[in-house]
Amino acid sequence: MTTYLASIPSPAQGVWHLGPLPLRAYALFIILGIIVAISWGERRWVARGGQKGTVTDVAVFAVPFGLVGGRLYHVATDYHKYFGEGKDPLDALKIWNGGLGIWGAIALGGVGAWIACRRRGIPLPAMADALAPGIVVGQAIGRIGNYFNQELYGAETTVPWGLEIYERVDPVTGMKNDLNGVAVDTATPLMTVHPTFLYELLWNLGVAALIVLADRKLRLGHGRVFALYVAGYTAGRFWIEMMRTDEATMVFGLRINVITSVVVFLGAVLYFVLAAKRGPRETYVEPAPEPELPEGADAASDAEGEKVSATTAPAPKTASGEAGDASAVTDPTTTASASASADSTAQDSKTKGSTAAPVAEDPAKQKQPDE
Repeated sequence: MTTYLASIPSPAQGVWHLGPLPLRAYALFIILGIIVAISWGERRWVARGGQKGTVTDVAVFAVPFGLVGGRLYHVATDYHKYFGEGKDPLDALKIWNGGLGIWGAIALGGVGAWIACRRRGIPLPAMADALAPGIVVGQAIGRIGNYFNQELYGAETTVPWGLEIYERVDPVTGMKNDLNGVAVDTATPLMTVHPTFLYELLWNLGVAALIVLADRKLRLGHGRVFALYVAGYTAGRFWIEMMRTDEATMVFGLRINVITSVVVFLGAVLYFVLAAKRGPRETYVEPAPEPELPEGADAASDAEGEKVSATTAPAPKTASGEAGDASAVTDPTTTASASASADSTAQDSKTKGSTAAPVAEDPAKQKQPDE
């Protein structure tokens, strides 16, 4: 066997079991990457004038959409792994076994982010700029999951940082199982290969540093930070993809992700240039939240409103057609008494008028006073 100066050992296994529950390194690092992306994005959003908690609300839409999009892209471009003779189509649903396409994740995740931003009345480009560095660092963290899965590597090599690949078998059946098995002999690797997942991990960290520095110096806005991230990532993905030897869909003699990288790179560069016409970074990214009333303020406000309504209600009109005294409105007892008194007075006047009114006599018959 050839002796190498040095090499990187692969993990003996990528899954552990807590009773019936499988604990997969791939899933854990994907989750960790998402947490880092949200946390860093939140800090950047607040620093740009946004409200705390907004990025988390956007992630509620973007993350599920992104996971679905990433899986759909992977299954569509690597359909031979799930469909055909001897394949189980239901394996396409087992996302925990690995297999996410970044292009689909960004595309459909962007749709989810757009929905969330529209609901909150904030511009999507500004949100994308805040999230960009965290996303690419999250991708770097997710690549560690590929390391545990012994996947996404290149051709055999003798470089000191070559990655050792072990044979893994199912500990119960003894059958070969590279994904869920355990290495039987870590002293004798099957081969030593280029760790292309590691190349991408390091490249992504470099892209994150680049866009943060460019953003600070140039005060990029209107989606240009995100465009720079996409351009930087695809530039690296192009040459790294060319090194990979795992099975992939080929188009025009090239791996499909190579072609996708070129197309997306050109689109990102074009957007970066055109968006420069929009001027410097946005100074307004999110409406200010409505001030919260202290506890009990709502009830007090309602009571005050009822009081004002009562005191400002129009006074009833009197018999003469003019508005009466306001006290008649505010004191029901007084109103009732006044009404009763008025009725009584009117009735007495009517009675006296009918009984005591003098009857006119003929002047000639009237009695003359004594002389």
